Amino acid sequence: MADKLTAVKGMNDIAPPQSAHWEWLEERLRGLMQRYGYRCLRTPIVEPTALFVRGLGEVTDIVEKEMYSFEDRLNGEQLTLRPENTAGVVRAVLESNLLYDGGKRLYYMGPMFRHERPQRGRYRQFHQFGAEALGFAGPDVDAELIVLACDLWAELSLTGIELEINSLGQTAERQAHRQALIAYLEAHADQLDEDAKRRLHSNPLRILDTKNPAMQALVNGAPRLMDHLGAESLDHFSRLRALLDAHGIEYRINPRLVRGMDYYNLSVFEFVTTQLGSQGTVCAGGRYDGLFEQIGGKPAPAVGWALGMERILELLKEQGKLPEPPVPDAYAVVPDAASMGQVMPVLRSLRAHGVRVQMHAGTADGMGSMKSQFKKADGSGARYALIFGPDELQQGQVSIKPLRADPGSPAAEQRSHSLAEVDTWAGRLR
Repeated sequence: MADKLTAVKGMNDIAPPQSAHWEWLEERLRGLMQRYGYRCLRTPIVEPTALFVRGLGEVTDIVEKEMYSFEDRLNGEQLTLRPENTAGVVRAVLESNLLYDGGKRLYYMGPMFRHERPQRGRYRQFHQFGAEALGFAGPDVDAELIVLACDLWAELSLTGIELEINSLGQTAERQAHRQALIAYLEAHADQLDEDAKRRLHSNPLRILDTKNPAMQALVNGAPRLMDHLGAESLDHFSRLRALLDAHGIEYRINPRLVRGMDYYNLSVFEFVTTQLGSQGTVCAGGRYDGLFEQIGGKPAPAVGWALGMERILELLKEQGKLPEPPVPDAYAVVPDAASMGQVMPVLRSLRAHGVRVQMHAGTADGMGSMKSQFKKADGSGARYALIFGPDELQQGQVSIKPLRADPGSPAAEQRSHSLAEVDTWAGRLR
């Protein structure tokens, strides 16, 4: 026998019944986006490697260690499986000139790829849903996106999610803070771990986000970016806070909240929970006004967020909020394979009327006994069994047997209906 092949570690199949949970979540995400006026954008999962190197920054962990990059053997192009999708969205908007008539509200959904150690809520192929508002400069759209996420938590009945916000200011302000931060860290070089030493001159802001307990006191005493912000940046942040206050949204200002990508500025925010262990961030975003110019376009303001769908589903499971997988409305019991030509058009008509019908499928040995078929009907979770027996079919009828009603009650009574009048009784099955 050939060796058994398995999926790549950290890249998981999504099979029933779990796939039904994904469909349920996707449906609610799409519905919420439509109510807010956001429209779907689909981008390729493979992009030029330069898009991420230029957009995310050469010294970020994603570019340095996590990207799946390769050379196209046909033409020598350097390509990468997308590790995130904001850069791809901006590339698509620039390439299609979507901002020619004003700002756009867009959303995306799909798989991303990062080469890292698989663990709970963190996979090599993971799925993100993102909302991006491009061409809008004011804090009102920053607030809109935060409110949108809060509405999602309410729609999913999720609790225990807290909002943290910060401002990264503008480039010159970050540079001034960066120099002060490097000087401070150099003065305490003996307290830095190896990761911090590596990042000291390349990406010192990320040191503030360290999870190393031994460095917490050092980080807490570091120069604050907020102290280096100018009047315009502070005003943008103040107006954002006022809008969140007007919505009654609680938040915490986290001066250590930073971003590993180079394109962020001004507002940054995260929704976090303590219910998923170390992978506590369920949604993160912020403003990235510099990204358009960074990847070769004219400057344009933009803000957005992305959430990890695996983490949202894990949190729903943790809180007992996942719905039951869908079941058929009815299960068709067909004792004789020869009657399929008469039965299948009826089932098709029922489905056209919105009834979810599962048909019993026979084997090479026949359709199986009525007892075995009823057992399968009960196991399917269907509320009704449709009995297409020889007597029923001879009279042009089907018997409908309730499977979930209390025995002996009127609701448990079996009734017959005409095959020619499907539209008169189909609605009762839904």
